[in-house]
Amino acid sequence: MADAGLRCTVAVEQPLPGGQAPRRRVVRGALVLLGRNELRRPVLRVVGGGGAPALSFALAGDAVRLFTRFAGEGRAAVRIGPGGAQVLLSDCPPDALRRFLRLLRLKVTAGPRGAPRSPRLLDRPPPAFAVISPLQERDLLRAPGRRRGGERPAEEPRAERRPPARLSAEQEAVLDAVRSGKSIFFTGCAGTGKSFLLKKVVGSLPPKSTYATASTGVAACHIGGTTLHAFAGIGSGKAPLEQCIQLAERPGVRQHWLACQHLIIDEISMVDGKFFDRLEAVARAVRKRDEPFGGIQLIICGDFLQLPPVCKANEETKFCFQAKSWRKCIHVNMELTEVRRQTDKTFISLLSAVRLGRCTEEVTRQLMQTAANRSERDGILATRLCTHKDDVEITNERCLQQLSGEVHTFEALDSDPMLVKLIDAQCPVGGRVELKLGAQVMLAKNLDVSRGLVNGARGVVVGFESEQKGLPKVRFLCGVTQVIKMEKWVFKGPSGVHLSRQQLPLKLAWAISIHKSQGMSLDCVEISLSRVFESGQAYVALSRARSLAGLRVLDFDPKAVRADPSVLQFYRQLRHHQLLTQDSLHTHSGADEKENWKCS
Repeated sequence: MADAGLRCTVAVEQPLPGGQAPRRRVVRGALVLLGRNELRRPVLRVVGGGGAPALSFALAGDAVRLFTRFAGEGRAAVRIGPGGAQVLLSDCPPDALRRFLRLLRLKVTAGPRGAPRSPRLLDRPPPAFAVISPLQERDLLRAPGRRRGGERPAEEPRAERRPPARLSAEQEAVLDAVRSGKSIFFTGCAGTGKSFLLKKVVGSLPPKSTYATASTGVAACHIGGTTLHAFAGIGSGKAPLEQCIQLAERPGVRQHWLACQHLIIDEISMVDGKFFDRLEAVARAVRKRDEPFGGIQLIICGDFLQLPPVCKANEETKFCFQAKSWRKCIHVNMELTEVRRQTDKTFISLLSAVRLGRCTEEVTRQLMQTAANRSERDGILATRLCTHKDDVEITNERCLQQLSGEVHTFEALDSDPMLVKLIDAQCPVGGRVELKLGAQVMLAKNLDVSRGLVNGARGVVVGFESEQKGLPKVRFLCGVTQVIKMEKWVFKGPSGVHLSRQQLPLKLAWAISIHKSQGMSLDCVEISLSRVFESGQAYVALSRARSLAGLRVLDFDPKAVRADPSVLQFYRQLRHHQLLTQDSLHTHSGADEKENWKCS
């Protein structure tokens, strides 16, 4: 029944005679079911709470229209007949909605048309309503293409037209824990698909009560959310608790705290533990509930062996797992172990050692050998990863100036010019992009995963269109040459206002900072580790590379490879606990607040 049932808010509009306004009935928390009646015809049924009678609508294939433009936001509409009822679906988990619409489209268009046939005499009368069966291969084969006049009565959502990437068994286990309502922390080394899984998590939860956040603006943009600080509305959180509560009680901010039932936090390693404790106390106070985090389900993702919280020189680093409220807030801990970014077992083993701060003679030898690597080809140079953002800006500006030819400038179109600084903090591309022929560039958005045009794909500008916009033509390392058009980023700003930026999905790529590279997969990378100043920084830089052959390490010093001792102890304790308890995820009870740990 998974794909044939949908829990959401439903508004049913039924037409009235004489041109009167349609009768409208809203059912919150409704169960929408797709089934068949006693004549084996598809039926849409809306079941509400409180004993109210269910609403049923017979679906004839040539009289059903689907409106799916906003399916990604959890909204869609089903119109039954030219003058029939309209069923409006909202606050649906987007992924569940897409699956439901796909099933509806295929079952309805593949079913019988025209007047219903007389029912056959049977020994036992068929049920008046039965939930429809899952999709079979015959449904896909029978599904018609374009119908007469170029119309498609039940339009399939765009996101479903390409087969989605499959989740691994361990990723499915994390998703099951999220759906069961448990507060979970899931981790894993770089390249294990944490960001991919997080997007699946976002798509499996109702939009109105789910808030996706991250420790940085760029990471928040990747999951379509906002920064954790922007959501919380309490500034740095260093003010006295009462003052922080007052800030969170402001109109707009308080509304989000009360509406939130599922809070997602990505890149947790960079969130300060003291700030986490302050958030937990504010949540209980604003929501007036004594449960941990005010009863909000937490879905937390990150790797504490990557970048730590940013602190001032005289402040002590405190990770979130060191927060007083961490243990009572997190019910389940899980680790993703299958590396997907790299396929070379030797490189994976090397990265695993570096992640744990181990720099053996063999690791040192392999990394020093990469200094002779030459992965450049087709005019595409290696991107240098820098520890300091000032070095990035200087390198990119100098290299662009050294190119001959005309500068082509592309200005962004922002939804609110007054909030440019906020948009800059969350959008991966700047308000102004300057390019020349021969400029080294990097894609800042997934355009076509199947062709290798992904976030972080490297290329070089080989021309500009002669038309008015003069869009750049880029040759990528994956072998594709393509004109790059403007793209749009949408993210949440203060008080939940949606902000957007329309700009070329390109940025200069002679150099990029290690912080900005988190989550990226790079084809050819050059790294100087001589100025590494944080634990985990060398690991993050090295793990951006897809392969050892595409990596060049300059000025290598084994001292740059280090991991924070308290983080290593945290991971050891969790794994030791797992060995002692051998508790499975499925036998976990939220009442005893035991922690479960899945490790390699």
